[in-house]
Amino acid sequence: VQLQASGGGLVQAGGSLRLSCVASGRTFSSYGMGWFRQAPGKEREFVARITWTGSYTYYAESVRGRFTISRDNAMNTVYLQMNDLKPEDTAVYYCAAAWGIGSIAANTYDYWGQGTLVTVSS
Repeated sequence: VQLQASGGGLVQAGGSLRLSCVASGRTFSSYGMGWFRQAPGKEREFVARITWTGSYTYYAESVRGRFTISRDNAMNTVYLQMNDLKPEDTAVYYCAAAWGIGSIAANTYDYWGQGTLVTVSS
């Protein structure tokens, strides 16, 4: 599976962005998907995840209520809708695929995209 993330950019605080992650391969619907982020000088952290059916989602406390993860298995794409962005959301965002359910732990994911930079100005 190859993952290609896009949709990052520069936005003012309070604004919105939607990230997309397109996967190659015919087994996309068998993978749990996650979004992680890494801010400068910090460890990579979990943001959100979604099961292969899309029936279950889970968010980090810092983004809950502001971000929404979704997927379209027909389009081999997972999305991260980010609303009410804050300067502390500035980071490189990565999508990842885990065979099966996935979790909040980065080491349970098998494939990673290249990352897309989100910069939120105050």
